[in-house]
Amino acid sequence: MALNIADFVEHSIDLNPERVALLDSDREFTYAQLEERTNRLAHHLQSRGVKPGDKVGIYSRNTIEAIEAMVAVFKARAVMVNVNYRYVENELQYIFENSDMVALVVERRYADKVANVLPNTPLLKAVVVVEDGTDLDYASFGGVEYEHALSESSPERDFGERSPDDIFMLYTGGTTGMPKGVMWRHEDWWRVLGGGVNFVTGERVEDEWELAKVGAASPAMVRFPIPPMIHGGSQSAVFHSLFGGGTLVMHPEFDGHAVWQVIDRHKVNLIFITGDAMARPMLDALKAGNPETGEPYDLSSLYVMASSAALFSPALKDEFLDLLPNRYITDSIGSSETGFGGLAAVTKGATHTGGPRVKIDAATVVLDDDGNVIEAGSGKVGVLARHGHIPLGYYKDEKKTAETFKVYNGVRYSIPGDYATVEEDGTVTMLGRGSVSINSGGEKIYPEEVEGAVKTHPDVFDVLVVGVPDERFGQRVSAVVATRDGARPSMNDIVAAARKEIAGYKVPRSVWFVDEIKRSPAGKPDYKWAKQQTEARDADDHFTNGNGNS
Repeated sequence: MALNIADFVEHSIDLNPERVALLDSDREFTYAQLEERTNRLAHHLQSRGVKPGDKVGIYSRNTIEAIEAMVAVFKARAVMVNVNYRYVENELQYIFENSDMVALVVERRYADKVANVLPNTPLLKAVVVVEDGTDLDYASFGGVEYEHALSESSPERDFGERSPDDIFMLYTGGTTGMPKGVMWRHEDWWRVLGGGVNFVTGERVEDEWELAKVGAASPAMVRFPIPPMIHGGSQSAVFHSLFGGGTLVMHPEFDGHAVWQVIDRHKVNLIFITGDAMARPMLDALKAGNPETGEPYDLSSLYVMASSAALFSPALKDEFLDLLPNRYITDSIGSSETGFGGLAAVTKGATHTGGPRVKIDAATVVLDDDGNVIEAGSGKVGVLARHGHIPLGYYKDEKKTAETFKVYNGVRYSIPGDYATVEEDGTVTMLGRGSVSINSGGEKIYPEEVEGAVKTHPDVFDVLVVGVPDERFGQRVSAVVATRDGARPSMNDIVAAARKEIAGYKVPRSVWFVDEIKRSPAGKPDYKWAKQQTEARDADDHFTNGNGNS
């Protein structure tokens, strides 16, 4: 068995050549066209010196060319590097250098930043530029226009045998620290995130052609991965579609109304989002209806909504179920270091516990401080860990690899630092990343759990929870809140809502109101920014008990 990402895509191409593989607002390409275009790009990269194992950056919004570039990189047995399109130049230089990048596929709108960084990154010698309607210069640094590169290259599939040991690398910034390259073997990534193990049944796929065969025997599912392709979850959604002969819809910018308009226009069946940062604007747009027609959105084609890797608040889930009845809505957990960890089907009125509550898969456990598996219903807090098919480690970072990938009782685990408890029924309640936990009076409090509770207040649009210094307790729980339409709910009202979900010692004591919460393009929280808000000025309000004391 090949068990290589490029081979899985090629199996699907061979069985579904006339199906539409990729489309956007203006274009569509069949699997046969995808084959030709990605072969041409792979050959162009090889002609510019890209060899197996070399790193190739993809610096783009969600475009057809970004997906083609991913496939082409894997066809050439090179390693893809996902570049956050919001990076400033010093961040770009860091990831170009840290990854040892030798080639780059980039949208023209970012050409000026690339031009400024290239003199300081001598390994990066080949740049392919995707036209996007902007007019920034790229001739000065020898950039080659994307379609021109394709036109001068071979369309043949003549790349030779590939290996399951080829590397899939995902650069992740997480919630803190500089970006790190998580290295997966292709086979391990496929087994965890690519469909090599059924997410629902847990059964292994033994035939490398199975996903393509099942897809060819069924109508094409139309998928719309909404988060930027820098997000591992979006990449997983992309390859699930390509492995199974589905149709992928690309839209470069996120907007609540645009999401529903795309779904209506292209008859999308499944959408993928990352938690509240996308769910909240989408929910508001859904309630308002289509501004172009003044009518509600049709959405009759949509039957699955999947969220992953970021907090999806129980209150928002309930609202979606009210507005989208008879749809299958899921919430799953995972990270760049563990991949898929567990899944929950969203049901109306389910028990609220602040953080997500999911059924973990067979390879995921919760460990105590000594590396022992925590028993269900014990009430103990531990760290989420995965064994079996897990990454090799972080690229060029032995120290961080040793901290995250540990051996307990003869088993190697990936432990990125997410805390959780195991309920009596075996489900797991996620509490959040330990690196941003708050120690108040000896109690550990996890921001994600508190954020889910605070968001039950109807005026709260988004929130990040951080600890601030406190003379008595060491740290005090505080909230940085963006509200709806300039509302200013009192701290006491926010606390009253949160106390319906979590214990009193966990609720925020102070609030800072801001116009907008800062998150990554994929919806990941920026806790460093939130902490800066609390340090820049006094709080806007404090919680007071009945005696007027905070």
